Amino acid sequence: MKILLDTHACVWMILGSPRISSLAKATIQDFTNEVYVSAATGWEITTKYRIGKLSEVAPFVHDFPGMLKQMSFQELPVSMNHATRAGLLLSEHKDPFDRMLIAQSLAEGLPLISNEKLFDAFHIQRIW
Repeated sequence: MKILLDTHACVWMILGSPRISSLAKATIQDFTNEVYVSAATGWEITTKYRIGKLSEVAPFVHDFPGMLKQMSFQELPVSMNHATRAGLLLSEHKDPFDRMLIAQSLAEGLPLISNEKLFDAFHIQRIW
């Protein structure tokens, strides 16, 4: 199965945080699954780090692609299809990072590993 990580799930998995659910962790660690991380997640992590909201990523923020490789996670680029889907989502949800992850999940048919119950309104498959 191919899966997409929400930003918090990616960070918590890399840091070994107990905040990640046991189902999410087991799904990510299942070697038969392909784990994808959106380019939007890289943008979100580095932006939040730069403005002082995500200091815990300091050990890997400057080589996030290298950390993804080390974790055996695949990069998911943002395409024009993803961008237009995110922009056209019918919702008042304003977080551009969340909108992009929802759009990518829908466009690629990827279940999203996330604790965000709000995402269920978009009829994506969410694992937590």
